[in-house]
Amino acid sequence: MLPQEIIRKKRNHQALNKEEIDFFIKGVTEGSIVDAQTAALTMAIFLNGMNVEETTALTKAMRDSGDVLSWQGLDGPVVDKHSSGGVGDKVSLMLAPMLAACGAYVPMISGRGLGHTGGTLDKFDSIPGYQTVPSNALFKKTVQEVGCAIIGQTGSLAPADKKIYALRDVCATVESIELITASILSKKLAAGLDCLVMDLKCGNGAFMESLERGRALASSIVNVANEAGTRTKAVLTDMNQVLGRTAGNAVEMQEAVDYLKGEKVDSRLHKITMELCAELLVLSKISKDIKSAKEKLQKTLDSGKALEKFAQMVSALGGPKDFCEHPQKYLPQAVIIRPVFAKERGYVCAQDTRGIGLSIIELKGGRTTPEQKLDYATGYSDFCQLGDEVDERTPLAIIHAQTEEDFAKAAESLQRLIKINAKKPEPSPEIIEKIG
Repeated sequence: MLPQEIIRKKRNHQALNKEEIDFFIKGVTEGSIVDAQTAALTMAIFLNGMNVEETTALTKAMRDSGDVLSWQGLDGPVVDKHSSGGVGDKVSLMLAPMLAACGAYVPMISGRGLGHTGGTLDKFDSIPGYQTVPSNALFKKTVQEVGCAIIGQTGSLAPADKKIYALRDVCATVESIELITASILSKKLAAGLDCLVMDLKCGNGAFMESLERGRALASSIVNVANEAGTRTKAVLTDMNQVLGRTAGNAVEMQEAVDYLKGEKVDSRLHKITMELCAELLVLSKISKDIKSAKEKLQKTLDSGKALEKFAQMVSALGGPKDFCEHPQKYLPQAVIIRPVFAKERGYVCAQDTRGIGLSIIELKGGRTTPEQKLDYATGYSDFCQLGDEVDERTPLAIIHAQTEEDFAKAAESLQRLIKINAKKPEPSPEIIEKIG
């Protein structure tokens, strides 16, 4: 087979067969197919789509491009959650230890920032010593002994996806439903899961801005995952504003630790985190219903058991043993930490959340090229939410920047991207609907 003929076929709106998909993904993995060809195929898929059979074949080929883990001998279900990406989305940081504290095992394979959204791995890279790409042996040991481990793709887990993922970020093919489905599920299925809950973000800060597109991606993921033998449900959640009170890497890690300690808990962040955790406890049959699941989860927070699991995970993967006790001792701090105020008094009525995510890239907290090194200290804290009243004493956010020029640029961006009105807006639901 010739790679250019496979690209040509998809360019011409034709369906690829399993053999063609397997050949191409094998070539991506081995390096016989060059980046330009891979980028060309992703653009053809982006423009012309794939049917369910193609998407399933692509997912399985990417999963089988490396090791597929087995978790025999564990005394609980193996579960995970994945988000389609948003701004300020640090749910995974709390969800994994909360579920581990309830008796589940969470081998979470996460990604780095993609497009305007932050990446879970980039947040963990802000912790000195934390190994986001450990050996498979350390990964399995941590899951078995602690109950959870949040890592990136090792060289042996879905390596084809790792290459394609990086190219999509810089070739404007991030939003493809089929590519998102295959990327997410190739990693998740390689982790040997029993159950998966997908957090599908909808709104102006999500890759799927419309509810219709969100439903389409949810259905795609649920259909392909269940076809592959992993019990899966999708929850559509709102992404028309920053999730939680921080956006950035180190600042989001600080908020996650505060949340697990029961300090400065943002209500929207809490509701979404609890809902996703509860769905997994019910799906894995640890809990009989959502109500009892949420009661169990709250106990892990109130008792400090979830925080303990998080601390154990950080230590097991190379981070400081006392990280949760003194996070500010270890997390990088920006040179300038200063508030930005609205130009007028009133209520926050809208946010251009995608634009806010892009402004973090301007602060070097996100990437414009795959190999770019990030500044983990930059971002925003104390971020306003829809309905908040802002004035000369209550800021839109606190900016974490390294230079006065960067601060001024970020301040101008936030004043432009956050809309103020004299009338307080009606609250919008955090949980939109569930599929599967």
